[in-house]
Order: sequence, then C-alpha cells, then structure tokens
Amino acid sequence: MQTVTTLAELRAARSRLPGPIGFVPTMGFLHAGHISLAQRAHTECERVVASIFVNPTQFGPNEDLASYPRDLPRDLALLEAAGVKLVWTPTPEEMYQPGFQTWVSVEALTRRLEGEARPTHFKGVTTIVAKLFNAVAPD
Repeated sequence: MQTVTTLAELRAARSRLPGPIGFVPTMGFLHAGHISLAQRAHTECERVVASIFVNPTQFGPNEDLASYPRDLPRDLALLEAAGVKLVWTPTPEEMYQPGFQTWVSVEALTRRLEGEARPTHFKGVTTIVAKLFNAVAPD
C-alpha cells in the first residue's frame, strides 16, 4: 500500500493504478463502517483508494478540532488489511491553499437537522468531499 500527502503525489500514484478505481474518503479514526466501504468498493472496482483528512472547515468556532481523535498508524494498518492500494493524507495547507475562496454550498437541505445548530458544518463537508473526489477521480 502506498501513502501520499501532496496532490502532485496523488496524481502521479493514481495515474499508475489500473482501473476502475473505488474511493473511500474518511476523517480517520476508522471503524467497521469505513472498512466495509473499502470491502464493498473491492466488489465493484479493481483498486481502492482512501483518504484520511480531518477537515478543519467543517468544525465551527466552538468545536474542538484539536480533540478529534487521530491514530494514523492504526488507520493505515486497517486500510492495508482491507486491500486499499493508495491512501492520500493531505494537510490542511494542501487542501486549502492561501487565497482559497471557492465553496460548495447546498442551501436548503443543510438548514435542517444538524445545519440548524452548526450552520457552517455542511459547507465544509460538501466542499471537501467535492475537492477529494475531483482530486482522486474515482470510477
């Protein structure tokens, strides 16, 4: 299993993987649900790519990003055991370059439920998911 950090490394590694490619985006601290997604992706795709990125833009000002659980060595071991071929672990600086100002916002849907209490949460989620999928380009 290969692990990469930068977008350039991801693109180079991704170009060498025969397809079709499945993708499992995560924030790490993996559990059985994440592993089941990787296993399911294997039933439909030749290779599976995963990402581990704790997205700061989905945390509000009174939410503690620093306390989000992280265990990268454990996560990598679980993904390797699940047959994942490539893991992308970008940094916040890699995902949100200086001057970043483009957001994906789903207005009406995100006002309900958790969106009422965490008004910026879904803007961060929808933006990062779009960025991750565009970068990995899964099938």
